[in-house]
Amino acid sequence: MRALIQRVSSASVRVDGETVGSIGAGLCVLLAVGPGDDEQCCDRLAEKLRALRIFDDAEGRMSDALGQREVLCVSQFTLYAKTSKGNRPSFTGAAPPELAEPLYERFCQQLSAERGVFGAAMELELVNDGPVTLMLEVEPS
Repeated sequence: MRALIQRVSSASVRVDGETVGSIGAGLCVLLAVGPGDDEQCCDRLAEKLRALRIFDDAEGRMSDALGQREVLCVSQFTLYAKTSKGNRPSFTGAAPPELAEPLYERFCQQLSAERGVFGAAMELELVNDGPVTLMLEVEPS
């Protein structure tokens, strides 16, 4: 399971021109599920994200965890793109929707995240909060 996370001042996601999820300060998460991922992967990744100390504390040091800040999570199978051959990415490394969607929903529920619409064409808008973009990955046990 992979997640690209961005610390944001605000973020929103639209489907067919309608806003389906939005947050203030917190994290925007692009989440991808791999074919071997399971509920344990999902739980470990959610806990890791919750515990990451990537927010400024009272002294301005990056030392605070997510706490009460918000999360916007968007499914993003393209994080498993293979680009080593040719110019057209291959997405065969991503889990099929019937495996990915329940894990995406579980992840969002664990973080009380606002969310996009799984499998939809989405427009994501965000305002970065500092130079904090991280890739997290959890392998199946």
